[in-house]
Amino acid sequence: MTVTVETNPTPAQASEPVADAAAEAAQAPRRPSLSPSRAADFKTCPLLYRFRTIDRLPERKSLAAVRGTLVHSVLEKLYDLPAAGRTVAAAQELIEPAWAELRDEPGIAELFEVAQEDGAESDANAPESLEAWLASAGKLVEKYFTLEDPTRIEPEGREQLVEVTLPDGLLLRGFVDRVDVAPTGAIRVVDYKTGSMPREAFEAKALFQMKFYALVLWRTRGVVAAQLKLIYLGDGDVLTYAPDEQELVRFERTLLAIWAAIERAVSTGDFRPNKTRLCGWCDHQAVCPEFGGTPPPFPAEAAAAAGWQTLPLVERD
Repeated sequence: MTVTVETNPTPAQASEPVADAAAEAAQAPRRPSLSPSRAADFKTCPLLYRFRTIDRLPERKSLAAVRGTLVHSVLEKLYDLPAAGRTVAAAQELIEPAWAELRDEPGIAELFEVAQEDGAESDANAPESLEAWLASAGKLVEKYFTLEDPTRIEPEGREQLVEVTLPDGLLLRGFVDRVDVAPTGAIRVVDYKTGSMPREAFEAKALFQMKFYALVLWRTRGVVAAQLKLIYLGDGDVLTYAPDEQELVRFERTLLAIWAAIERAVSTGDFRPNKTRLCGWCDHQAVCPEFGGTPPPFPAEAAAAAGWQTLPLVERD
C-alpha cells in the first residue's frame, strides 16, 4: 500500500501557494483519482462528472460559493493567531485581507458589477452589494464562535491534503478543513459548512464526504476517527458522527464500486444524465440531453493526458 499524507510544507515548498479545495478542481490530477466531491458528482449525475472532471467545462461562480471560500479562509487563518488572540474581533479583522486575496480571481468581480437597490434583497437573482455580502460573511464568522471555542483548540492540520492508494490502485485524495488530534491520539475530522444543517433524510449524503476523509485517515494512520464533525454556520447547528472500522470497510467497497462504474463510463464514453431537482443549479443544461442539448464529443485526448488508459474510439471528421 502506498501512503502519503501532506501536513506542514517542507522548506522548499514553503513559498508555494497552499493547496485548497478550489485548487483541486483547477489542477490536473497526476493520474485519475477520486475525491469526495467527484464521487458525489458521479452518484448525482454521471454526465456532470464527465463535464467537470474530463471535459473541465467552465462553471459560473456564485455569491454563496465565494462567500464559503472567504469564510473558510478566515477560519483557517484564525488558527495562525496565538490561542488568546482568537477572538471575534480578530476574526472580523481577517475578512478584509482574505477578501483582498480572493477578489482578483477570474469571475468574482462580475458578481458585484451591479449593486442591489433598496428592496432588491427580495429578488433571489439580484446581485448583492459588496458591503452587504461582506457583512453576511462576517455574521457567519461570528456564528462560529458560538459553536466552538478556538482558544482551546490546536489543530494538527488545516486545509490539509490527505491521500492514499488502495491495494487495487485507486487513488483517494481530498482536502480536510481541519484535523484535530487529542493527546490520547484520538482524531477528530472537522468540516465547515456555510449553509444550514440538512434534514435527517439527507444526513447520509452530508456524511459521505466525512466518511471519505475518515477512510483515508484510517488507511494512512491506522486509527479510526473518534468523531466526524460538520459545523453548519448558516443556522448554528452541529452534526457529529462516530464511525467504526467495519463501517469504513463497507464504505471503501462503496467507493470501489463507484470507481468501477466511472471506469466503465470512461471506457465506453457513456456518461448518462440523471435529471433531478439539482439540475436547476447546473451550468451545463445547454449541452445536456435532458434539456435538449448535445454533449460535446468525448475528449479522448484530454482523458488520456489525465492518465486514463482505456478510452472509447472517437470518430474524427
